[in-house]
Amino acid sequence: QVQLVESGGGLVQAGGSLRLSCAASGRTFSLYTMGWFRQAPGREREFVAGIPWSGGSPKYADSVLDRFTISRDNAKNMAYLQMNTLKPEDTAVYYCAASRLSIPSRSSTIYDYWGQGTQVTVSS
Repeated sequence: QVQLVESGGGLVQAGGSLRLSCAASGRTFSLYTMGWFRQAPGREREFVAGIPWSGGSPKYADSVLDRFTISRDNAKNMAYLQMNTLKPEDTAVYYCAASRLSIPSRSSTIYDYWGQGTQVTVSS
């Protein structure tokens, strides 16, 4: 099993940056594809970014492309989401997730483990 704990959320002004972290427990973290999702009030959970176990060929939602960067450090059992040029519409609870599949998917259903989420609020 994998347990995930997110951190790094907070309140930031539009145009600012935040770096979210996801700490994972378990010896097999390096075998999991990692993903970041977000959910705003009244909206469905949506895919933000995903990265395979190798760290190569990450995938992004169109809405965050060129602003967000996903990365991972398998030696530290950590995944990250660097968020730049934040917009008020990025306001949401952000979740990290782990999947046994070898490539990231935009579908939340293929992810096996989820963190509790961290709130990101972007003021205008």
